[in-house]
Amino acid sequence: MVARANAMAITLPSLSRSRLRAAPRLSGWIIASGAIACLIAAPIVTLAWIAAQGSGDLWPQLIAYVLPRAIRDTTILLAGVGTLTAVIGVGTAWLVTAYRFPGRGLFDWALLLPLAVPTYILAYAYLDLLHPLGPVQGLIRAMLGIESPVDFRLPDIRGMAGCIFLFGLAFYPYVYLTARAMFLMQSACVIEVARTLGCGGAGAFFRVALPLARPAVAVGVSLVLMETLNDLGASDLLGVQTLTVSIYSTWVNRSNLPGAAQIALVMLAVVIGLVILERAARRRQAYAAQAQRSRKTDPVRLTPGHAALAVVACALPILLGFAAPAGYLLRETFRRAQMNGFPPDVMQMAGNTMMFAAIATVITMGLGLLLAHTSRLVRRPLTRGLVQLSSIGYAVPGTVLAVGLLVPLANLDNSIDAFMRSHFGVATGLLISGSGAALIYAYAVRFMAISAGGIEAGFAKVPMSLDWAARNLGETAAGTARRIHLPLLRPAIGAAALLVFVDCMKELPATLLLRPFNFETLSTYVYAEASRGTYENGAFAALLIVAAGLFPVVLMARMSRPPAAEAFGGEEPDDQVVSSARPR
Repeated sequence: MVARANAMAITLPSLSRSRLRAAPRLSGWIIASGAIACLIAAPIVTLAWIAAQGSGDLWPQLIAYVLPRAIRDTTILLAGVGTLTAVIGVGTAWLVTAYRFPGRGLFDWALLLPLAVPTYILAYAYLDLLHPLGPVQGLIRAMLGIESPVDFRLPDIRGMAGCIFLFGLAFYPYVYLTARAMFLMQSACVIEVARTLGCGGAGAFFRVALPLARPAVAVGVSLVLMETLNDLGASDLLGVQTLTVSIYSTWVNRSNLPGAAQIALVMLAVVIGLVILERAARRRQAYAAQAQRSRKTDPVRLTPGHAALAVVACALPILLGFAAPAGYLLRETFRRAQMNGFPPDVMQMAGNTMMFAAIATVITMGLGLLLAHTSRLVRRPLTRGLVQLSSIGYAVPGTVLAVGLLVPLANLDNSIDAFMRSHFGVATGLLISGSGAALIYAYAVRFMAISAGGIEAGFAKVPMSLDWAARNLGETAAGTARRIHLPLLRPAIGAAALLVFVDCMKELPATLLLRPFNFETLSTYVYAEASRGTYENGAFAALLIVAAGLFPVVLMARMSRPPAAEAFGGEEPDDQVVSSARPR
């Protein structure tokens, strides 16, 4: 006991002195994190300032003719997409977790594949696939013995119904992921008690499993609605006048930036409302049992007839959301290559896309690591709030960010140019906007939530005792991060960096509005070709984007599976569950 007391007497003063020495350094981490949070919030503050400048005589016209239709179309689109994604996502998640049928192991991860296809590429593919002279209607007419397209035509995919349908195919995996995770965590005792009280399979789902999964479904649907608000390419191609399309047309076509900023503020209010609704849906949700320690539900083997229906229900979203557009892009790419070769500038555009995405990923991951590390070092509400403030960009659509960034960066360019002209006689021109720095800034703001959130999740698995031991041995905070945290966080950093990189490659609204002059990326090239109706020219670029999107989808599929799960495409044995040795 004496020796132990002496050891404590030696250790505690040294630890206290190290903490005192570290206090100024920790304040530096807090200041740096505060600066990052200010940079993230700056576009929103600037947006309000631009909107306050007024839009002249255009604002009454916007109120009379633009905003009513935009709000109506946006509301209908959000309601339709939210309902469709909830039905598909929750239904397929319940099938693969609660029942056993042929191909269940394959569907378990393949239902995430539509995430690899951006909405504007999905619209791009279906506009040609379902064209009156396209392959689908041509095949139907051939089967019916009809020759002329005038005698038989399917309803046009352009319009609100087509937009809801395509967005539902593209975004349902967000709901599927969250609902599936919640269904896997639910205790078997709850479902068994419901069945002993007379509930059948449908009754147990609607009266027990679904109410318990409601918070997870609310999170998934809120992500879907935010992604729907952020979309520009698909809504424009399909002729739906959403708020995002109105911002773009007011800014670009009417050359009225204050008017676009005012519409953007209306859109930002919609986003804030969605966040509040999502929080309200999860409020007062608690669970009496810890699902991690409870016995998991055993999947019920379906009869052949019901199994066939389950296979169809799970296969249709994959076929329509991924296989059909990917197959179309492959076919058009080979046809274009055989006839005219590949587009001459597509590799240059691919290089531009990868270069900007790589630079933005490095910057975003570095800033996210600093934020997460500060939150770990200084466990106070202030640092927690800074991380949350820095993550707000993911909820802000790309068009809103672009409007908020354009004016301050243009003013900064003009100030630098005036200073260099007056003092050195050198004209710098658009130093920031013209170099693409504004686009990289927008990427960092938009996807900081992925970076900081992924690294924070990795930090949660690193015990604080390692930090205390390192600091007690005289290591600085930066040294602890370099020698202990970075090696342990490598998987989390790699996964978050991959997601940020691919999201930067797919981002269209911010890229379309903030790219330098005469600068094309894969996403802007696909959008331009689709707008002109020359679908075959953009097929290869679209295929490259889809191929890049497959990597994070496979990663999410691996990370979202429980430790005990069947192999890809396989079935669980009846008497035991085969454990998976995949790294978590």
